[in-house]
Amino acid sequence: MSTALDTRQEPTTEAIVSGRTSAPRRRSRRTNDTPFVGRLLANVFLWGYALVAIGPLLLMVNNSLRTQQQIATEPLGLPVPPTFTSFQNAWITASFDTYFVNSITVTVGSVIVTTVVSVLAAYAFARARAKFFRGIEAVFLSGLMLPVHLAILPLFYLLDALKMTSNVFSLILVYGALGIPFTTFVLTVFFRALPIELEEAARIDGAGPLRTFLQILLPLVRPALATVIVFRFVPVWNDFFYPLILLRDRDSYTLPVGLTRFFGEYSTDWPQLFAGLTIATIPLVVLFLLATKQIINGLTSGMSK
Repeated sequence: MSTALDTRQEPTTEAIVSGRTSAPRRRSRRTNDTPFVGRLLANVFLWGYALVAIGPLLLMVNNSLRTQQQIATEPLGLPVPPTFTSFQNAWITASFDTYFVNSITVTVGSVIVTTVVSVLAAYAFARARAKFFRGIEAVFLSGLMLPVHLAILPLFYLLDALKMTSNVFSLILVYGALGIPFTTFVLTVFFRALPIELEEAARIDGAGPLRTFLQILLPLVRPALATVIVFRFVPVWNDFFYPLILLRDRDSYTLPVGLTRFFGEYSTDWPQLFAGLTIATIPLVVLFLLATKQIINGLTSGMSK
């Protein structure tokens, strides 16, 4: 009598202990197409958002190269042929060269004031251990919670008493003071993340406090500096409120206030307005192109930990 041989193998003791048997594994229902679909949807969303964001800029540049009649008859048409007369008229006739210099002076000056004061205050707050400095830090940070626009009347009367209205240097002081709370808060966080051993090692090597601060600590917080500089440059450059209230002389106007000259009571000079907007946008585009890497490093420096 022949017997059938059982070819099935019993699981070994080692396999039972380790939890591994020869049972067939179930195939995952997930396919390799899932990551591709996710990337595709993400790319479609990002490209769509980019078109929505860049669309107004393209329309602005496009209409700045056209005439008033072309814009009135066909607002979305192409500049055929392109003309640069509106740029020449905006720069020379409408005194945009003066407004541009005023905006550069106010923005760069206020950013320098904000950065210098904030970086020194942030380093002091990050390394101070006394409770007295905690109170001063709270006073600095309280500026983030105050509605600064409500103080425009006392500020105007103060500057008028000091004979500083219609003076771009008054805007430098105002913007510089307004940017200190936020910039100090951001830089304090970065300085506290730096190990104290770096300063102790520099002190052992004979470096003084100033040299340690300038040559060791500042290069380490350079991404944070680039981030706060851009975050202060953009709102100051685009601000319309304070120049409108604090500046009386037309020769001291900044670009946002100067653009109002193209709005007439009965008509608007659209080519020169778009040309002025294009001129005002160029420095921001250049700034972002130059500082993109530093901004990304500053915003994501703590995400990898």
